[in-house]
Amino acid sequence: MHGLHTASGWRTSNWSVLPQPAQLTAAVDRARACLLDLQKPDGHWVGELQGDTILESEYILLLAFLGREGDEKVAKAARYLIRQQMPEGGWGNYPGGPADISVSVKAYFALKVAGYRSSEPFMQRACAVIRSLGGAAACNSFTKFYLALLGQFPYDNCASVPPEMMLLPRWLYFNIYAMSSWTRTIVVPLSIFSAHRPVRQLPADKGIGELFLEHPDTPLWPHPPSAWWLSWTNCFLGLDWLYKKLERVGFGFIRRRALQRATAWMLEHLEDSDGLGAIFPPMVYTIISLRCLGYADDAPEMRWAVKQLEDLIIEEGDTIRLQPCFSPVWDTALTLVALADAGATLPEESVERGVRWLLDREVRRPGDWSVAAPQLEPAGWYFEYRNAFYPDTDDTAMVLMALARAVASGQWSVASEEQELVGSFRIRNTDRTASLATGHRPLATARALSWLLHMQNRDGGWAAFDRDINRELLTKVPFADHNAMLDPSCPDITSRVLEALGHHGYRADQPVVERAVRFLRKTQEPSGAWPGRWGVNYLYGTWQVLQGLAKIGFDMQDPMARRAVAWLKSVQQEDGSWGETCASYDDPALAGQGEPTASQTAWALLGLIAADEVDSDAVHRGVEYLVRTQENDGNWREAPFTGTGFPKVFYLKYHLYSLYFPLMALARYQHAHDLRK
Repeated sequence: MHGLHTASGWRTSNWSVLPQPAQLTAAVDRARACLLDLQKPDGHWVGELQGDTILESEYILLLAFLGREGDEKVAKAARYLIRQQMPEGGWGNYPGGPADISVSVKAYFALKVAGYRSSEPFMQRACAVIRSLGGAAACNSFTKFYLALLGQFPYDNCASVPPEMMLLPRWLYFNIYAMSSWTRTIVVPLSIFSAHRPVRQLPADKGIGELFLEHPDTPLWPHPPSAWWLSWTNCFLGLDWLYKKLERVGFGFIRRRALQRATAWMLEHLEDSDGLGAIFPPMVYTIISLRCLGYADDAPEMRWAVKQLEDLIIEEGDTIRLQPCFSPVWDTALTLVALADAGATLPEESVERGVRWLLDREVRRPGDWSVAAPQLEPAGWYFEYRNAFYPDTDDTAMVLMALARAVASGQWSVASEEQELVGSFRIRNTDRTASLATGHRPLATARALSWLLHMQNRDGGWAAFDRDINRELLTKVPFADHNAMLDPSCPDITSRVLEALGHHGYRADQPVVERAVRFLRKTQEPSGAWPGRWGVNYLYGTWQVLQGLAKIGFDMQDPMARRAVAWLKSVQQEDGSWGETCASYDDPALAGQGEPTASQTAWALLGLIAADEVDSDAVHRGVEYLVRTQENDGNWREAPFTGTGFPKVFYLKYHLYSLYFPLMALARYQHAHDLRK
């Protein structure tokens, strides 16, 4: 390898050369300073959370339903859509990926609504791509609802979302609490929408009839039947057909009661939240449902719901784009961990403000999770600014680690004491955190640990929001094609919980940990890697498993760990980096392959360092890569999406991943060598 030079001043002609201490220290200091500069005045951190263009498309389509297609926001969002179009004409769900039929149909339709003609060259290219992928009728269930909403597709061809399911008891196999929490927040308002079947008829020149291979009114199944007619997919399609027949007759009192319950559930879940579920899709369906229920545009509920959605807008020049939600709790916790790795702990003022901000957001009310665990004391943390019904295990585990790492001693007290002392730093008493100082109730960390332990699934693993949401049969219902109907245990969250438990004294020989380790053994791939549910993909899962195992004192010479180490080394790229494409969810043969990124390189390094590989050639080369590619401002740049929303369907780019994860990796490498000295 020939010598290289970047703004960092790093030069090397031999990948096996040990990184120079001065250059490593400078890289850590630059990244640390960059991260501190991004702190908000109230103490938290939040980076942009970027998704694909369905966000801008659906926003335009919503405004069209509300009669606001002439709004300047439509024009600005449309400009953003045009700039995101792929050269061949379609739109994908991640950079560098193939054109996606549902993403492309929504983008094309949104541009028609915004006034662009089908005769324009870029629209002709888009139309050709969409027709080659099966036409508009081939898009997914949630896209079809937008087409029906604006008069382009019959509701009879859409999947039924019966509000009557609100009346089903929890002991039935199918009920709203048997599906994932994010699906629940979508389905409840969508059931109101589905029952009312609202339509805003658009002018003919804004329609998309040219995208259909057959006439849009041609009767179709809401989901393609399976080839084998005796299948659950076909059974549910038959039930969907029967339900539609009965719906024409009318459900009378049952329908009215179901809609009342759905409406009450939706309105209740708007409390202590930045919109239903605090995420984009249910926010949109809330607005449509409120309109269906007769709320005027100037009603307080409608104004509030629209504001929550429009708060997600980022305006840049003559365009706007939308985020799927905000990620402040997640970003703040990870930032505090990275800063602790770089030596910033209490009582440093920036760390104190970050800790205090997190403590103020502890969940203290029951949520959907408490339906299955009514005796469990509310605790934990959510992902967004406000989402009190939905604390999640991933954020709770990460906040617990952040609180532990923020303390110079490395240990956060979980005892119920008269005063909470963290080293020499005393948590001051506030209205939101009074219980932390009084000792009348367990401390926030003790509550969160108890909550986490009780959220363990029967298989030994942990999921994101609920326990044992794993009824595979539900994935066959017609509206389940968003690939996220369930919330099963996954290796990445299980291992992050283990890591958090390790920070609080749990070790590999304890029963709760042993069950989790058995789950990890069962889910390891033959290659040695683990898949990642919430990050792309095998690099994310494998890093987190190794890190979690190390923290609970697992023997890192165990064959399970060694196979993982061997896999990480086997997929390192020639320049010392790691990268993995979102396409690995569709084709596991692509595991560990893709354009290199700073965040994924950091994950691999963190996994190898946790597995006692700090002196390996692979780690040296990876560290060199990060130092070589650091920008002058201390950050790293990466284009690919490395976050996962719904595998195969929706991916994310966390704009701070390329900063705090590389800082963690470099600082831990530096610390390990300092210890050896």
